[in-house]
Amino acid sequence: MNNEDIKKNLLLAATVGFLDDSQPGATSELLPQLVSNQPHDTMWEHIRYELQTCQSFSFALAFITEDALTPLKVVLADLAVKGVSGRVLTSNYLAFNQPKVFEELLKIPNITVKIATQAGFHAKGYLFEHTDYHSMIIGSSNLTRAALLRNVEWNLHFSAFKDGAVTKQIVNQLEVEWQRAVKLTDQWIEEYRHTYNSTQQRRTTLNSVNQTSNNELAVVPNKMQREALIELAKLRAANEQRGLVISATGTGKTFLAAFDVQQVKPNKMLFVVHREQILQKSMVSFKRVLGGKDSDYGILSGNRNERQAKYLFATLQTLSKDGVLNSFAPDQFDYLLIDEAHRSGSETYRRILDYFTPAFCLGMTATPERTDDFSIYQLFDYNIAYEIRLQDALEEQMLTPFHYVGLQDYEYNGKLIDDKSPLRLLVAKERVDYVLKQLEYYGYSGKRVHGLIFCSNVLEAREIALLLTRKRHPAISLDGSDSISRRNQVVAQLEKGQIEYIVTVDIFNEGIDIPCLNQVVMLRNTQSSIVFIQQLGRGLRKYPGKEFLTIIDFIGNYKNNYLIPTALTGDITRSKDNARLELALQPIMGLSTINFTEVARQRIYDAIQVAKLDAFATLRADYQELKQKLGRIPLLMDFQRYGGVDAEVFAENNQLDSYASFLSKMKEPINLSEYEEKVLSFVTKELLNGMRKHELLLLKLLLEKKCVTGKDFARTLHQNNCYINAAVMQSVDDILSLSFFDIKSGRENKAEKYGSNPIVEHFEGKYKLNSMVSDSLQGESDFRNLFVDVITTGLYKTDNFRADQAFTYYQKYSRKDVCRLLNWSKDVSAPMYGYRVGKDTCPIFITYEKDNPEKNRSARYENEFFNTGLIKWYTRSPRHIDSKEVQQLLERDHNGNFKVQIQLFLKKSDAEGKKFYYLGKAQAVLDSVREQLINQDNKRPKAVVSMNLKLDEPIKYSHFINITKK
Repeated sequence: MNNEDIKKNLLLAATVGFLDDSQPGATSELLPQLVSNQPHDTMWEHIRYELQTCQSFSFALAFITEDALTPLKVVLADLAVKGVSGRVLTSNYLAFNQPKVFEELLKIPNITVKIATQAGFHAKGYLFEHTDYHSMIIGSSNLTRAALLRNVEWNLHFSAFKDGAVTKQIVNQLEVEWQRAVKLTDQWIEEYRHTYNSTQQRRTTLNSVNQTSNNELAVVPNKMQREALIELAKLRAANEQRGLVISATGTGKTFLAAFDVQQVKPNKMLFVVHREQILQKSMVSFKRVLGGKDSDYGILSGNRNERQAKYLFATLQTLSKDGVLNSFAPDQFDYLLIDEAHRSGSETYRRILDYFTPAFCLGMTATPERTDDFSIYQLFDYNIAYEIRLQDALEEQMLTPFHYVGLQDYEYNGKLIDDKSPLRLLVAKERVDYVLKQLEYYGYSGKRVHGLIFCSNVLEAREIALLLTRKRHPAISLDGSDSISRRNQVVAQLEKGQIEYIVTVDIFNEGIDIPCLNQVVMLRNTQSSIVFIQQLGRGLRKYPGKEFLTIIDFIGNYKNNYLIPTALTGDITRSKDNARLELALQPIMGLSTINFTEVARQRIYDAIQVAKLDAFATLRADYQELKQKLGRIPLLMDFQRYGGVDAEVFAENNQLDSYASFLSKMKEPINLSEYEEKVLSFVTKELLNGMRKHELLLLKLLLEKKCVTGKDFARTLHQNNCYINAAVMQSVDDILSLSFFDIKSGRENKAEKYGSNPIVEHFEGKYKLNSMVSDSLQGESDFRNLFVDVITTGLYKTDNFRADQAFTYYQKYSRKDVCRLLNWSKDVSAPMYGYRVGKDTCPIFITYEKDNPEKNRSARYENEFFNTGLIKWYTRSPRHIDSKEVQQLLERDHNGNFKVQIQLFLKKSDAEGKKFYYLGKAQAVLDSVREQLINQDNKRPKAVVSMNLKLDEPIKYSHFINITKK
């Protein structure tokens, strides 16, 4: 924008923000707004956006914490490349800021830091300088992780001209404080350290007098443990004797087990572990939950034999000995607990499990997957009682929050590290220097680094460890050839601070517990989502003095880079759209952040573009893994609940007509007629997505009885909170009779691929399945099982959509989906293109960026979001203000309401596929309607009509940033 545009928008912003919000507003970065840490609208997102668009910046902040600096450093590293710098004015007020915070600030090359000398300096302001104006965020948020991400804060984000009175006051006040502040130096930090330590010592002494010992505090189940306990109780109520809990490392498996023992109240319990050092810790945890006498608890190991205890904690090695095992009666224990259950396929564990006959046996593991053919799931009767996923555990603050930093790997002579890079490049002096520089810059939580580095191969790991040690960062490499005792010895050295890093390949993916880890470094390709999560998960266990985990991922030119955003967020849709969105939004999970430098983000984006996320080989691997997990042929509902891929992936795969097609390719014995295959194709392709409950609920009713009255159907819809009107009821008929699809496409009729005959017949107020479908559903058959599975899965997926209205905000819809959900009688999506003016509704589909503006026929249509609630839109050409469809859009009734309701759908670019995000209802701003000429492909200009559309509800700030950011 030029100076005049900025001035105009600032005036509009002031009008909207302080006088009248019904007026069309200015661009969103200029619009005054309250920032209070709402979902998808956090203080951090506002700061990050301003930093990425400013020319310089100044922060005035009383308090700064180390855990807020890591994501900030990523943005500042990109700004340093662009030559953008800033100032930070902070304080020593109340000795809140740790000395290490000041040390970390000194590492950032493109900021100058000063310490306010004025007593009681308690400012909280962020100033961003642009060409002709300033943006400011002033309020309650210091630069701390909680204040930027989660706390309820009040901050005013606004913009003003440099010559504005408020701007001058703020800038002048900042300049006064800056001039009398002292520059941050190493010497100042050392002097401050003495003050800080003495202050902390006084606080520690005071707290020790007033604080109750943690051991005396009552322990209660957290939200996820409560859910798991309910599921375990359901298992036992169904007379199941074994169950498995899958819980990420550090999420409280031992306490969960104790809580379950508490609700079962067994006469005797046996807890089996594979390492003696776990026994004592586990027993203490059980005591805190169960209470009772010390004599109720006992240990059975090589050194102790307290077998008479009510709660017995035994090592695998001792218990599995014939003389020991046979000394117990098989039914002596009512409750058997197996820790690290993924090991229970071994002969010693099997001996114990085969010998005892408890009323219930619980297995607990963080990593149920095995590389051999043995199925842990089978051993526990395929009863997965509960699964605590990493992302959920982070949201519940069960684990240490992490800051993930994705940055580009070293580029050697213009070539980036890739899958085929020779050893000499992987261990080149220049690469090691580059890596060390990044590790130092992004740092770690705590007094000293306890790091784990994953490399591509054994030779690289060994050489990297040697080079780090030579550079005064003591490191030891470990690989599969090292014994368990050797590994334990090296881990002990890391814990004691005798070395800084363990460098390895894959041996520490699981089965190792190093709570002190505060830095995980990835110097290798992302092989799989599971391995990626296992490796970063090594450092997520809570530990005294560790406030966060730093994960530094050096991203090379790897073909599997596309896995990174989906692995971090736990996305199983195999959707490129979702992967791109997650990469762009750099989402926040609880108090954890995901951050990519611009170059690294582009590398991943390129990998997403060429990747085939739903390749058949990938689906086959997912299928085989789930089949082993369940011990039977998985259904779509199984994928939705337990699998590594969303069931809808099978429906959207153009190579598959239905899930039956996939099962046939997997050589499973599936027996279907040609017509049955077409019916399954219909329910899979059209209904599985769960966008509307109505058809699914009717089919479910017809599975239960042959004839359903209109009243029965309406009652069921009401019970499920579904909206009901004549149009939607007619639309259900059109869909299930297949008349909606009865249009010609080339030589074929689209309905014929589903069998042409109505799936459901509706006459005289009654619904019935057609006779062929009805006959096929009689008795047990492959068709019935697969048909019921699609209906069940579709209803499960309806939870993602609102039932009381046609569309759900931020869900994605194709043009065909919109035709159906607007209750149109035919699928007219093929000729629709950008919009279609219906009798009372007009869906508008906007592609915000043109992938190839030089060639695109709509290159001159420059859609623009002015703010989160206002967007400029163009009609097709040639159109004039007096054109019929334009007049339809502008026509109003006697109450002044528009007769045609606009529904707005948008995607950022064509690279996102065929679906658009639903952004809500919109209205034309009448005084913005203009007729203008548009140039297209150097041809004669044609007339179009442009207008501003005001959304009923502004879009989320994070989505606005993703859409508008270049």
